[in-house]
Amino acid sequence: MFHATFAAPDLTTFCRLDDLGLEAVGQFLDRERAVIECRVIEPDPWCRKCGAEGVVRDTVARQLAHEPFGHRPTTLLVRVRRYRCDHCRRTWRQDMSKAAAPRAKISRGGLGWALEAIVVDHLTVSRAAAGLGVSWHTANTAILAEGKRRLIDDPTRFDGVTTIGVDEHVWRHTRFGDKYVTVIIDLTPNRNKTGPAKLLDMVEGRSKAVFKQWLAARPKQWRDRIEVVAMDGFTGFKTAAAEELPDAISVMDPFHVVGLAGDALDVCRRRVQQDLLGRRGMKGDPLYQARRTLHTGDKLLTDRQRIRLEALFAAEEHVEVEATWGIYQRMIAAYREPDKTTGKQMMQDLIDAVTSGVPTALVEIRKLGRTLKRRAADILAFFDRPGTSNGATEAINGRLEHLRGSALGFRNLTNYVARSLLEAGGFRPHLHPRMR
Repeated sequence: MFHATFAAPDLTTFCRLDDLGLEAVGQFLDRERAVIECRVIEPDPWCRKCGAEGVVRDTVARQLAHEPFGHRPTTLLVRVRRYRCDHCRRTWRQDMSKAAAPRAKISRGGLGWALEAIVVDHLTVSRAAAGLGVSWHTANTAILAEGKRRLIDDPTRFDGVTTIGVDEHVWRHTRFGDKYVTVIIDLTPNRNKTGPAKLLDMVEGRSKAVFKQWLAARPKQWRDRIEVVAMDGFTGFKTAAAEELPDAISVMDPFHVVGLAGDALDVCRRRVQQDLLGRRGMKGDPLYQARRTLHTGDKLLTDRQRIRLEALFAAEEHVEVEATWGIYQRMIAAYREPDKTTGKQMMQDLIDAVTSGVPTALVEIRKLGRTLKRRAADILAFFDRPGTSNGATEAINGRLEHLRGSALGFRNLTNYVARSLLEAGGFRPHLHPRMR
């Protein structure tokens, strides 16, 4: 039930033309479009040059794409008066800046609808253009410019950031040109459990210099407020953070740490497979059959999977795989430990175990131990600062992959950066009041 006072039907109010300084005076409907004839409400008879009152000379028509109603594009046919000053001979038109920008083809109402369609509803530019009844290039240019003006260029967008994540991202799959970019994520909402992480910026290239230059371009007061930087195992990001954010704590997130152990397990399994049979794994080979089971956490194993692993490790020639698998499981157990103090001690014991006294035959564990020893401080820092995982960064990377798939790829990096910020920049609450 609606508990409201209803007014008489009014096309001007229904189409929100009064917000644009327009008044509906006619309509035309067919299957393809709806045309609303409008006029500018406020007269504009005074000459801005001499101050004299002008006289109406004639009217001109201007067409603007407006927000659609139903599945039909809506066009505003605006009748604009032209005035002439008899004193200085100057001519001018009624001011309709509330309705649209000069020479714009889309009304401000239509532009607001299109921006919400992109940011809130995650529609493609093609779908927004079809809704407005304009070309793709017209819609794309207008939406990106409006998004940049209202959202991306907002000076308060970087306020309150204390935890950031950094990672690489592939923005196009071509053999020509640089296909990598560096993405910087605001993990503060995720760490404080106040909302999802959001994309702060995207910079072309992936290197220490790229991240260092981005940090150096930020105001010193902003850099001084950064407490934690979450990252993967790339030392370039760590070095750049250490140089530009000397007081911030670097955290190597669990996703990539466990990934290192998982890679060591895969390499060990393939090496043993090659040494035993002289070929890669095939359908009937025990090691190949267990490749996915080996990556399953011990507490998540089914009875069938446990029987398969017991049979696999019963063979003496698989002892190296079993040892590497044990290290992998110990690492998962440390991260899944509810008590972070206990989990930190478990991880410290694991790092100590793989950095000394490891048999020469376990080449993968020895290599893993060198990496863990070099990044021990960053790995252990996670347990003192829960919520600083780069998992949110990987989630945003997945959203950007979906964006690129919906758009059928991008050729222009500038457009891709703008679309990515609108997609994952955390702007939905700014446009939709119910999402605040």
